[in-house]
Amino acid sequence: MNYYYKCSSCKKEFSLNELGKKFIYLCPKCGKAERNKPLEGVLEIIYDYQKIINGIGKERLRAMFAGQIWDYPFLFPLAYSYDEKRSKYSLDKIEERLLNKIRLPLNNIVEVNESGNNLLVFDDSLNPTLSYKDRASILVCLFAIQNGIKNIAAASTGNAGSSLAGIASKLALSSHIFAPSKIPASKRIQIQSFGSKLYLVDGTYDDAFDLCMEVCGRLNWYNRNTAYNPLTIEGKKSAAFEIYSFFEDNIPEYIFVPVGDGVIIKGLYKGFWELKELNMISNIPKLIAVQAEGSNAVCRFIKDSQFSFQPTSTIADSIDAAAPRNLYLAADAVHKSGGYCIEVSDSEIMNAQQKLAREHGLLSEPASSASLAGLQKSVKLYPEINFENSLLMLTGNGLKDTASLEKWNNQPVVKSYTDWTEELT
Repeated sequence: MNYYYKCSSCKKEFSLNELGKKFIYLCPKCGKAERNKPLEGVLEIIYDYQKIINGIGKERLRAMFAGQIWDYPFLFPLAYSYDEKRSKYSLDKIEERLLNKIRLPLNNIVEVNESGNNLLVFDDSLNPTLSYKDRASILVCLFAIQNGIKNIAAASTGNAGSSLAGIASKLALSSHIFAPSKIPASKRIQIQSFGSKLYLVDGTYDDAFDLCMEVCGRLNWYNRNTAYNPLTIEGKKSAAFEIYSFFEDNIPEYIFVPVGDGVIIKGLYKGFWELKELNMISNIPKLIAVQAEGSNAVCRFIKDSQFSFQPTSTIADSIDAAAPRNLYLAADAVHKSGGYCIEVSDSEIMNAQQKLAREHGLLSEPASSASLAGLQKSVKLYPEINFENSLLMLTGNGLKDTASLEKWNNQPVVKSYTDWTEELT
């Protein structure tokens, strides 16, 4: 396996042997996971890109990126073999029948007409558990199987939890989810239905995150917590490869990304950065971080270069994080891509959700709908910029939070057969 770990803070590099194979989390030298603060010493995984270029080639890589992650396992921290006769990669210790259970839908980029302009949408709401978080959960669970891990835990506002619960169920692993008590009912019941152990915390997502870390340390459970586990960033970078396989050299200039903890936007940046290292693209698209006004720690940090813990309040629970654990790498992704951060109100998010559903047939949860709200606000704030060449990331299905849909849909009237007949004919 041709990769090593690099600390995003102190830049120290660690070999796989130095850190061990199972529970690899923060940098041993400077890593910190303090209560109500962003993580320090988040580890990034770096591969031998020149060896990949020399051994595979651009055209073959492009074809691989249109498939599942196990079609190009050399860009993930997985053990694999290569069958020269079949010209095919296979994952060690994992049967193909299991992989068939966790396939992601491909070619999920759709075009919609927004205010007279053609707009592109990357719709990840049709994944196995209906959210983008499946990308990280799939990788974490495959890693767990290869390393003999049975119990995996995660803190979540809902999507990461239901994702881990669903993927673990498909792969016969045990999952443990720590969530705030205000988790939307749709996500809670999804977690329970998959058979995961659910621990509701009388507090915030940040409280659930810290509790999960403490329990995992004591019980030796594998921790999927976002950003804390470097595989979460790796899993989420896979969307960048799919975007490339669709657009090739014409990747949209602006990509609008809902941001809470900041792992999706960092994952996207990591994927595009790797594509550049592989000589597949020359420029990284501008990543626009969209945050709710009531949960805007990343935007505040980008503006002031300081973090302060502040209570949050937003209808967009999936991007509700008072202490974004991947704050520093999220801000770095925005900066290095030439993007910016924009805040949108709950009312702007709800209007965008309604527009996506009623005008474009896309049922998206509030956090996911924030990407459209961010584009709409950007058009108003920056009239000098042409946003026609933009891509919206839709990261969660609207059925994840039906309570939000009820806010702008009237309760249907019930009438008898006779009454409806008289009224309609």
